[in-house]
Amino acid sequence: MAQLLQPGVRRREVWAWAMYDFANSGYTTVVITAVFGAYFVAVVAGDTPWATFAWTLALAVSYALIMLTAPLIGAWADAHASKKKGLWLTTLGCVGFTAALYFAAPGALVLAIAALVLSNYFFGTGENLIAAFLPELARPRALGRISGWGWSLGYVGGLVSLGASLAYIGWAQGQGQGAAEFVPVAMLITAALFLLASLPTLLMLRERAIALPTHSPRTAWRQVRHTLGHLSQLPDLRRFLICTVLYQAGIQAVITLAAIYASQVFHFDTRQTIQLVLVVNVTAAIGAFAFGYVQDRIGHVQSIALTLAGWIAMVLIAWAAPGEGLFWLAANLAGLCMGASQSAGRAMVGLLAPPAHQAEFFGLWGLAVKCASIIGPLTYGIASWLTAGDHRQALLITGAWFVAGLWMLRGIRAGRGRRAAYRFTLVSAG
Repeated sequence: MAQLLQPGVRRREVWAWAMYDFANSGYTTVVITAVFGAYFVAVVAGDTPWATFAWTLALAVSYALIMLTAPLIGAWADAHASKKKGLWLTTLGCVGFTAALYFAAPGALVLAIAALVLSNYFFGTGENLIAAFLPELARPRALGRISGWGWSLGYVGGLVSLGASLAYIGWAQGQGQGAAEFVPVAMLITAALFLLASLPTLLMLRERAIALPTHSPRTAWRQVRHTLGHLSQLPDLRRFLICTVLYQAGIQAVITLAAIYASQVFHFDTRQTIQLVLVVNVTAAIGAFAFGYVQDRIGHVQSIALTLAGWIAMVLIAWAAPGEGLFWLAANLAGLCMGASQSAGRAMVGLLAPPAHQAEFFGLWGLAVKCASIIGPLTYGIASWLTAGDHRQALLITGAWFVAGLWMLRGIRAGRGRRAAYRFTLVSAG
């Protein structure tokens, strides 16, 4: 184990770092994917024709805010050695605004949208900051493995939050309660579990970076502009960031719209949808954990190519599935590929990012993912509209993002990119 970690890093600190994935995954699983989205459309917005658009627009706004601020926050965290401080702030922000969703009663559209935008903003920003700790903990040859541990534990955390919410919802339904009564309480459960599970990270994870007192917000912006202006010196990282936008557009569409696809095409009810998400989280945890070892063995680029081929196969199976049986197969394949590709992408950035600018480049990676979070679901929505509500065709069209990502992956050389990252650090220091 010690051979996998950077000097001075202890096992319990790696566990504490991975626990943040456990903590924050409940937010995406319960709020974004399984529970609150359907509640927002059907109850808060009254199932109006524009309800789904309002949901996707609110998420798009939050992702756009993350895109605008992620590089700056990353540069600020690098300059002031403040990743840990930023993580405290983003955690409390996401927990607080998730709890505020408790007040999202029928008709409380403005409050629901505001709390959704802000909670998702703090979630995404914290996700970038926690990822920037990875290269400080793991040696380059173990980045995939350590990242996979975190992602797999994250899916377990999603299972815990979703299971706790499902248990409460089942009890509440047995008491005759409706969605307007039990979904707000599920938001409180999710917020409380996020806060509790994040404590090991917030209390035990060390900040190893050294502050540069000459940096100011202005120099942070200057560093961001410098980085963007000199990405030509990092061609493999630049190409991978573009590749990330492409394949993540497909992933984000699947995450955001899987419940809608299951409902519209196979007529899943709420309980079936939650069961589907529970099972997919299990396979995603397996994929993230197992594929971390595969990635360190066969290489980062080859691993991502393999997962993208899996995504393409998943789209084709789900598109052609005549009934629930093949759809469940496609869903579990999506889970395996989701855990593997998310873990592999984070490890790839850790490998290609200049060592002295980790938080900043993980901010750029976050920007790429959030850009994909806007264009992917919008592609599905536009395709569904243009095909008169044909969700099978919408899925097939959205799957083209995976093909584009696989094409862009060609030509990336991890070793060459790693050497360029060290050269970039030396030039920037000089």
